[in-house]
Amino acid sequence: MTIPHTEVLATLSADIAIIGGSGLYQMSSLTNKRSVTIQTPYGSPSDDIVLGELEGVTVAFLTRHGQGHRLTPSEVPIVPISTH
Repeated sequence: MTIPHTEVLATLSADIAIIGGSGLYQMSSLTNKRSVTIQTPYGSPSDDIVLGELEGVTVAFLTRHGQGHRLTPSEVPIVPISTH
């Protein structure tokens, strides 16, 4: 499922977001998992976002290097940090 950035902000939310690094490619403890493909104003993230629940907390999970560590460190998308 691909969801435009503005719809993602309006319809999807999580209590916490986790970015998995080398060795953390999935969270088997998550329940009610669903995978969403998003586009941001900065381009695509390294992989789909996995949304699920962990002990009643809604979690958004992203693998930093993509599933199977398919992106090298220099290929990982960089997102500018806003300083509102």
